[in-house]
Amino acid sequence: MAEHDERAAGSDADDEMAELRAQVARLEDQWRRTAAELDNLRKRTVGEAERQRWRERGEVAAAWLPVVDNLDLALQHADADPASIVEGVRGIRDQALTVLARLGFPRREDHGAEFDPVRHEAVSSTPDAHAPPGTVVAVLRPGYGQGEWQLRPASVVVATPPEPAEPPGGGETDDGERGR
Repeated sequence: MAEHDERAAGSDADDEMAELRAQVARLEDQWRRTAAELDNLRKRTVGEAERQRWRERGEVAAAWLPVVDNLDLALQHADADPASIVEGVRGIRDQALTVLARLGFPRREDHGAEFDPVRHEAVSSTPDAHAPPGTVVAVLRPGYGQGEWQLRPASVVVATPPEPAEPPGGGETDDGERGR
């Protein structure tokens, strides 16, 4: 009987080992399938992102086509009256500004605004008695965009407090000496 029990115990161990090997094989297969699905998902995502970039680039380029068409027309009429050419160029500029605004980058009117380092690039400052210090008193190059979506900051001149005026008489004190 002891021999029969040993054979039964050995058979049970062999069955359990076979079952564990089958379970490991199933798990390995499941892991390989999941890894392959993940790799396919990555490839699809990369491809879709590339297609989306091209769609967006195409939409932006298509938005600019009427501007290019009007520039071509302006060049065809380059020999026309200079006033009409200037008027045409202004119209094309307005059309370009409209395209930028539709794309989410409107031109900002920053003259008189408080200086904001996110929206403005101070290229100069000037004493100004009529504007509070830190106010934009001139826009040298306009900025485009809004909020966190800035195409470029405006290049501006910022007001500083006016310099104190010298006392009358060239800065001399009552005792005849120049002030220090």
